Order: sequence, then C-alpha cells, then structure tokens
Amino acid sequence: MADSAPDGVTVHETLPCRVLAGIGARHRIPDEAERLGARRVLLVAAPSAASAGDELAAALGPGLAARFDGPVVHTPVEVTGEAMGVVERAGADSVVAVGGGSAIGLAKAVSARTGLPQIAVPTTYAGSEATPTLGETENGVKTTRRDPALAPGTVVYDAELTRTMPRGLTLTSALNALAHAVEALWAGDATAATDGLASESVEGILATLPTVLDDPGAVDPRGRLQPAAWLAGLCLAQTSMGLHHQLAHVLGGTFDLPHAELHALLLPHVMAFNLPSAPHAAGRLERIAGGDPVAAVSDLARSHTGPTTLRELGVPRDGLRGVAERVAAKPYPNPREADADALTGLLRRAW
Repeated sequence: MADSAPDGVTVHETLPCRVLAGIGARHRIPDEAERLGARRVLLVAAPSAASAGDELAAALGPGLAARFDGPVVHTPVEVTGEAMGVVERAGADSVVAVGGGSAIGLAKAVSARTGLPQIAVPTTYAGSEATPTLGETENGVKTTRRDPALAPGTVVYDAELTRTMPRGLTLTSALNALAHAVEALWAGDATAATDGLASESVEGILATLPTVLDDPGAVDPRGRLQPAAWLAGLCLAQTSMGLHHQLAHVLGGTFDLPHAELHALLLPHVMAFNLPSAPHAAGRLERIAGGDPVAAVSDLARSHTGPTTLRELGVPRDGLRGVAERVAAKPYPNPREADADALTGLLRRAW
C-alpha cells in the first residue's frame, strides 16, 4: 500500500502476486497448485459458485483433500472455526477459494491461522482477492486488519466464471468494485500509480457495465469488465480505506447486510458527501463520466431491482445514530471530516 510521510514524501509498495487472467485460465489451477507444492488442497466454494467448485474439485482429483461449502458474508469467526476443523482433519497444505468476497475472505482467515498458501478464483467483482485486508465479524462487530501475508499468492481471473452471475449481482458487485477505485482517488496516501489504476478502473467499469447488464450472459463484455474490477482491487490494496468502506463495515457487521448491495447503495451518497472536499478526485471523475459522476453512479445504483435503500435492506431508522457515532468516534482517513450529526444525515438520506 502507499503511505504519506510527514515530509510529504509518498511511499508506494506493490504486493507480490502471480495473476493468471483470460478465458479458460481456471483450467490451469491444478498446475498452479502443483507449482506451489500443494498436495492436499482445501477447496472453499461459495454456494453461488457450486458448479465452478464441482469442476475444480474434479480437476484437482486426488489433490483435493477436503471441500468447505459454507463461507458466510463478513467472515464470522465461528464459521472460520468450522473450516479450521476441516483443515485439521484433512491435513490440508493449501487453500483454493472459488467465489466472491465471502469465500476469499474465509480462505484468508484460514491462511492467517495456518500459514497455508492461497489461490483465489473470484467469480464476482469483490476485489478482496487483490488485497492484504481481512474483515472478520464476532458478536456483531466487524474488525479489519491489513497484513501483506493475508494477500493470496496467486489469483486466477476467468471471465467465464462470472457469466452465471445474475444481473442484480453483476450490477452491485461491479459498483462494489467501483467504490474501491473512487475511494482511492480521494485517499490521503494516493500516488501517481494509484491515480492511474483508479482512473482506468472507473473508466472501464462505467463504460462496460451497461453493456454487460444488457446481455449478462455474454463473455466478451465481461472479459472487459473483469480487468477493470481487478484494477479496482489493486486500488483497495494500495491505498487507505475511507468513509465509504468504514460505513459499509460498520453497517454490514452490525446488521448482517449483503456486502455488494450495501456498497452499491452507499456509494453515490458518500460521493455526494465527499467530492466537494476532494477536488482532485472530483475533477478526474467528472472527466471520466462526461458530467456529474454522482448522477452517473446514482442512475446505475437505482437501476437495481433489489434493495436500493438502507430501509429496504432492513436497517432500522433508530439504529442510524448509533452507527454514525461509532464511525465518528474512530474515523478512517477521509477528505472531509464528519461528526456524528453529519454522518447521521448521510445515513438518513441512504435510508
């Protein structure tokens, strides 16, 4: 990640990671596991990626030690405990995660406790496969930590694995990725490198997502959207998270909310809140969007046929103040300072 020293010197660090990208890349996973010296693989497969998990399990053959199909959003520690039991009984020496952020997060949690090497195979645009970040939930409280050791050593991007995503998940997952890139543009530790990654990511997502939504089953447009989401994940890895991610973490952990839908509906509200205090980010986003970036993202977010407000997600209105106070008490770096009153107003607009 990048950081800013007191003398104004920026420091940029890039995580070591091997990336396999392209149609059919998933067929090289057994060879990649062998390259890592893996002989007994724990396969973590999200329920939404069951068919991809079945295909990979067959391809691994005798190299598959065990399979865990129960990852849960926000990585509850009790679910990680269940997976650890499987690891110990199977004698696994590596972990391969197939799915979205829940599967990849669980693999990170297992690796954090065991040191097992990871291969991440994302089937959504969550971005966590590119980051050294792990968010875990215990007793309704989500805590996040960063450590280079948490990042998967190998990531496999195959757009064919995203083709079965429903239209709604495609939209919300891509807006989740967009949030990573947007927040990187106003991060206090942004660099020329992260600005370039973020700008290319935002342009790719805004240009390609409408085409993908018009024909969700087509591979070629998804093959263009997936690299843009990959760049967004790199942004998340290399800059500090701000208000948008903090709100999503606190709300998601407190009320057990779906990750992608939450990010999607929050993003235009946080953009409207922050961009007047972030002229550099605002200028780039206006050029990319060809106009008002908040309006462009709002139009996409509102096109979701599922929940588009906190109220529709089931968040109680009387719980908003408590969330605002928790965020204001321990704020993430952000271009605009926000007290509990201002954050309550933002959350009520999202509600």
